[in-house]
Amino acid sequence: MGYSETIMRMIITGTVQGVGFRPTVKRVASLLKLKGAVWNDGSRVIIDASDIYNLKRELLKNLPPLAKIDSIDILESDTSKYTDFSIISSNYENSGVSIPTDTAICNKCLMEIRSNSRRKNYAFTTCPDCGARFTLLEKTPYDRKNTSMAAFPMCDLCAQEYTSTEDRRMHHQTICCPNCGPEYYLLDNSGNKLPGDPIQQFAKIIDSGKIGVAKSWGGMHICTILDNVQYFRKWYGRKQKPFAIMVKNIDVAKKYVKLTEKEKQLLMSPHRPIILADITDTSLCKDIAPGLNNIGIFLPYTGMQYILFDNLVNDALIMTSANFPGEPMILDDKDAMRLGADAYLFHNQKIINRADDSVVRIYQNNTQFLRKSRGFIPSFIHFPSNHCTVGIGAQKNLTAAIVANNKIYPTQYIGDGGSLGVIDYLESSTDSLIQLLDKTPEIIGMDLHPSYSNKKYGKKLSEKYNASIIEIQHHWAHAASLMLDCGLEESISLTIDGTGYGTDGNMWGGEVLYSDYKNFDRIAHLQYIPLIGSEAALYDLRRLKFAVDCLNGENNCLVDDNTANLMKKIMKKSVKTSSLGRFLDTIAFTLNICSKRTYDGEPAMKIEPYLSKGKYIEGFETETVNGTIMTTHLFQDIPKNTGKEDIAYSIVKCVIDELTNDACDVALSKGISKIGLTGGVSYNRPICDMFSTAVKNRGMEPVFHNKIPNGDGGISAGQAAIASKSLD
Repeated sequence: MGYSETIMRMIITGTVQGVGFRPTVKRVASLLKLKGAVWNDGSRVIIDASDIYNLKRELLKNLPPLAKIDSIDILESDTSKYTDFSIISSNYENSGVSIPTDTAICNKCLMEIRSNSRRKNYAFTTCPDCGARFTLLEKTPYDRKNTSMAAFPMCDLCAQEYTSTEDRRMHHQTICCPNCGPEYYLLDNSGNKLPGDPIQQFAKIIDSGKIGVAKSWGGMHICTILDNVQYFRKWYGRKQKPFAIMVKNIDVAKKYVKLTEKEKQLLMSPHRPIILADITDTSLCKDIAPGLNNIGIFLPYTGMQYILFDNLVNDALIMTSANFPGEPMILDDKDAMRLGADAYLFHNQKIINRADDSVVRIYQNNTQFLRKSRGFIPSFIHFPSNHCTVGIGAQKNLTAAIVANNKIYPTQYIGDGGSLGVIDYLESSTDSLIQLLDKTPEIIGMDLHPSYSNKKYGKKLSEKYNASIIEIQHHWAHAASLMLDCGLEESISLTIDGTGYGTDGNMWGGEVLYSDYKNFDRIAHLQYIPLIGSEAALYDLRRLKFAVDCLNGENNCLVDDNTANLMKKIMKKSVKTSSLGRFLDTIAFTLNICSKRTYDGEPAMKIEPYLSKGKYIEGFETETVNGTIMTTHLFQDIPKNTGKEDIAYSIVKCVIDELTNDACDVALSKGISKIGLTGGVSYNRPICDMFSTAVKNRGMEPVFHNKIPNGDGGISAGQAAIASKSLD
């Protein structure tokens, strides 16, 4: 095959590091008998080659499985002094984020683990197509010396594989084997090392009904068998909150949950998220997810997890992030020992970037992220901007996001900002991402709420970079995140959640907003209900029902007379809420579905099974008066001898229909054809169905999240986008 001796240069951006990209370029170039070289340049890959166009064509036919190309530029090279084609040392002139996410072990590596190869039962077996990436990386370019594998020099056999053009691990940066790589070890609850194969012995301990901690990629899990759930709840202090379960394989998964084809594909994908799926038999999972009709389920994704299940009698385990209440997932072995588990399966490979398991729920054809982290981060969304801005999120489900290079880059899931540990984690993750992008923030976007714990960090960022600060209303940021997700420049959206500080000082959460990236207009909202005792009303749901009864002029027997008089006095001075989340809490209490909130979103989650079964009954109607959708009257004269399902469904449908119709009325006047749904309550499937039907009945198109979390995990992206546009 003929080619020109003229050397041209190809610059490729995208996910092109840590995926076997350079070895693939060399193989293709060698087959074409070209001269030149390939190397990493920060976040890019640069190729010098003779006959560059032929190389490009063949390269695109043979891309590594994990590679994703964002752009290709071809220009003249400044050199022609090549005698062959080689992989050369990386440069550091360009910065950015191009590394892939941590990806589940591939079938080839799994076969090696289960064979008589030299990597038999070796938990750290990976190749260019799989393995940990982001959680091991300290800085770019993605070279071994910049990862936690720098502490493990290659043995001669691994070095031979690394340099061989015939080996699939050629130039694989985290290549290792039992002779030179990291290793697992097993400790008892006193810190004593236990004899025998660590993973096999750990399996025996777990099968016996004990509680163990297993170190994995990006963090640790606490695990135990499903039969041990009641004891485990007492031990871990989690009375009602659902646990995720890891199952041996897809066939076992089907025993516990009903899977659509899309759910099955995502469950088995290299991302390996936790999928919230409908339970097949409530008796199997009633204690794993009390009061719910769905459960979080996922498959093994590391070599250790596969080896563990190969040695277990049980085919499913409770598998939850190892952390102290309110704190981020534990990374340090000494901290983990304080949990008081029966056994600890640790390894000696340093975790550089923490990454919790991602949690998703499929609605129609949309992938709705409750938590976006391992397997999906690093990632970006295209957003045209010449600025660098940072959004630092709200208070719950914290993430940060950075606008740079015409993209928005979110951090991994951080956690709830009620503890210093989580704020420290937010700071380290955001600082690390800013460093990777090598940009200087111009403006910091933060929530309008005056008391959010992350605002101190926002001010610290502002001082460090001499950046300005913009405070952004919570639900406007939700709407902006949906606009980003759907590629919209303006939107009419229902922003429905538990709480968000409003511009009037009240707590919003049942809103219809017209938004663009410059401004927003509050079109309609749910009727205000006083939060008696403020935060206390979020957990003691009697207070919500008491307030509603008072607004309706009714007496109730929820409390004694003295307490009632005190609560009425407090009520006059209490902050008010228009939150749909609090409205659902009130329904849950009224119908005796849930009387106290023990974890975030519990009453609304427990009402979902009732909404799924309910049917609309006549008699529940509402209206919008001067922008306020009236709600408290819906709790009067609730029909007796009617099922909870139908009452709950009818009340909620009545309100969702009114919110949606208010949105559609304004959309028509503005010539907008799409109506959006965002906020934490928008994970509720029956509510999504009600909304979707109501929008379509008006001849419009409903739009949902698909890449950015619906809930507060998406707030930072909306903040960063709004902050960026404020500079234009």
